[in-house]
Amino acid sequence: MDATLLRLLLAAGLAAVLFGGYRAITAAVLSRAARKADRPAAFTPGTPGVLYFTTPDCVTCRAAQKPALSELARRLPGGVQVIEVDAAGDTDMARRWSVLSVPTTFVLDRHGTPRQVNHGFASADKLLGQLAAL
Repeated sequence: MDATLLRLLLAAGLAAVLFGGYRAITAAVLSRAARKADRPAAFTPGTPGVLYFTTPDCVTCRAAQKPALSELARRLPGGVQVIEVDAAGDTDMARRWSVLSVPTTFVLDRHGTPRQVNHGFASADKLLGQLAAL
């Protein structure tokens, strides 16, 4: 077998294993959050929401995630709740929701059950698609 083809197959296999591991971890975080995390006090049942974990010193949160959430709220007036949580200030809540980095967003259904999680920046289009899938 050609060395280049072998390297390509190994790289593809490694990528598949890593992607599968990421999906498994994401599923575990959602399952744990659904079982152990309390619905945010600011959540009002009946309207889906986005639970957004940030910190005061998170540059990506201020420069990208917050504007994306504002855009999402603009595109869905009255159709989405955006609940911001300071992960550094409310470490208990961050721990219950298994938040290890910011920004982290959870898409909540109309009952407050987490259905999607995004580790890192999530665009308004991505969040809109996740909300539409509910």
